[in-house]
Amino acid sequence: MARTSAAAADPKARLKVIRGRAPEEAQALDRLIHERTRLAIVSALAVNDSLTFNELKALLTVTDGNLSVHARKLEEARYLNCAKSFVGRLPRTEYRLTAAGRRALARYLDHLEALLQAARAR
Repeated sequence: MARTSAAAADPKARLKVIRGRAPEEAQALDRLIHERTRLAIVSALAVNDSLTFNELKALLTVTDGNLSVHARKLEEARYLNCAKSFVGRLPRTEYRLTAAGRRALARYLDHLEALLQAARAR
């Protein structure tokens, strides 16, 4: 049995119906957050006021270099704040999610919810 509505025939149209947005907007995933490690960083910081470099590294089980590169990209996008200090003679790097980072994560999660709803409606 064939579906006849535009939303049923075209996944982009279905997203438009679900989210009330143009198909182009619905298709635009935040590629910066979509990467696994960056999504994990942003998610961890969304539920914690702040985390140190070592806390994030242990939580995500990533290497120093991997965490550093991904955190830098998020910092450049102004999704994270990075504060460097010393505790005694030991360096301490602490990360916090910015308001822009929280908004970006919320948009990303809304987009995923729309995709899930579109897939379930099928």
